[in-house]
Amino acid sequence: MMEQIKAEAAAAVRELLDVSGIKAGEMLVVGCSSSEVVGERIGKGSSLDAAQAIYDAIAPLLQERGVYLVAQCCEHLNRALIMERACAEKYGYDAVCVMPHPHAGGSFATTVYERANDPVAVEHVRAHAGIDIGGTLIGMHLRDVAVPVRLSVNAIGKAHILCARTRPKFIGGARAQYPCGNAR
Repeated sequence: MMEQIKAEAAAAVRELLDVSGIKAGEMLVVGCSSSEVVGERIGKGSSLDAAQAIYDAIAPLLQERGVYLVAQCCEHLNRALIMERACAEKYGYDAVCVMPHPHAGGSFATTVYERANDPVAVEHVRAHAGIDIGGTLIGMHLRDVAVPVRLSVNAIGKAHILCARTRPKFIGGARAQYPCGNAR
């Protein structure tokens, strides 16, 4: 099952990176219920194995493109986020003092924390794109105009996924011109 999870996660994130237009130095937020991935109810069957499989599949893809991985914690940590300190400093986010574990933060955030070079937790981000694995509600961590992205992959393990990219706001009226093309 873990090989299937890895393959599905890699395929989904690879497609999301291509479709979203996310650039090096930008953030991809990942909300992941490892419980849902293994067929349990969210928050009821945390699986480090599933979380590690997803991390192993997606981290190299993000690193290859220079995209920051930002992991959303569960509601027990008020949906704090785990990221590299360099990302927090680049975007001016203040670190908070917490360390996730599988039953307060979740298995995926724990895995990201354990495998990061210099992990920090922050309270809020405004990510450029995101993937919600298993109904973790990542919308609060996306920039203002989130656009749904439909992928050919619609599940990782037994968890449904929802993806989004963001774009700049269109402002103005009938005379406004929008030079940003597809306004990624």
